[in-house]
Amino acid sequence: MDYHYVVCSEDNRIVKGKLSAASEEAAADMLAYSGYRVLSLQGITPFVQAEKLTARFSRINPMEIIMFTRQLALLLESGTDVVTSLELLRAQVTNRSLKKIIGEVVNDVRGGISLSEALNKHPQAFSTIYHRLVSVGEKTGNLEVVLRRAADYMERSATTQKSVKSALVYPAILCILAIIVIGVLVAFVLPAFTGLYASFNVQLPAITRVFIAGTDWLRIFSFKRVSSRRSYVVVGYAYTKTPAGRYQWGKLMLTFPRIGHINLLNELSRCCRSMALLFGSGLPLPEIMTLVIQGTNNKAMSVALTEVQQGMIAGGGLS
Repeated sequence: MDYHYVVCSEDNRIVKGKLSAASEEAAADMLAYSGYRVLSLQGITPFVQAEKLTARFSRINPMEIIMFTRQLALLLESGTDVVTSLELLRAQVTNRSLKKIIGEVVNDVRGGISLSEALNKHPQAFSTIYHRLVSVGEKTGNLEVVLRRAADYMERSATTQKSVKSALVYPAILCILAIIVIGVLVAFVLPAFTGLYASFNVQLPAITRVFIAGTDWLRIFSFKRVSSRRSYVVVGYAYTKTPAGRYQWGKLMLTFPRIGHINLLNELSRCCRSMALLFGSGLPLPEIMTLVIQGTNNKAMSVALTEVQQGMIAGGGLS
């Protein structure tokens, strides 16, 4: 961050200027080491913060975190200290957001903060399970082993997530195409046939009359009640943001035909992988369940896991 400063030199001259530092304390220390007495030190807050804007559009790919973790484990295993390892990796990273995060982690570690606490400040890159594993590795002295396990875990999770997305793309495309085809039929094709049948002035079969009546109803419902349907969508979206709505939406995502089964298996496999990793690292089961609950985005699954955790605390086994 940039700071405006007003200082007094050793010969009592007033000096003004600007410098960059990780924090206000670091900026004050830099000026003091240069022999200045700080009179005023204020941070510069630009109207448009380029770093935040760049970070918003520069997502951190999970594979970059996996590569960073494997390389960090390799450097630590070879005897390199944490700060030097992070600096070497920071020089190799091409993602601007990740490079900035690693730089802040280096500054924190140099300031006396543990690596796990420094990583915990950046949840957009390092998950709760990740920094908790690093904390366990620091306490047990086998940080490089834990980092390799974390990298394997994230790689399997990324592969599974990619497979789930691929499995869901095909039915999603089919649904969209079906909606488009039905819309074209109702709006353009069927009205032409309806007029043709009406010009015959004959008694049409019952099935044909029902089909024409249904087409007319769909056309009226689709084009004359668009505003009410939009309001339903808005209300439904707002409802999914409430706790009860999030629970019902999560439950629907687990029970929806075909798609729900895929989502359920994905959630169960993620929970099993997380529990196996954390249990193998030496964490107790109640704490493992807390981390697993925090790691799921499905409210229904979170409620179910919370009930499992409460049963374990009451004295029951995991099974």
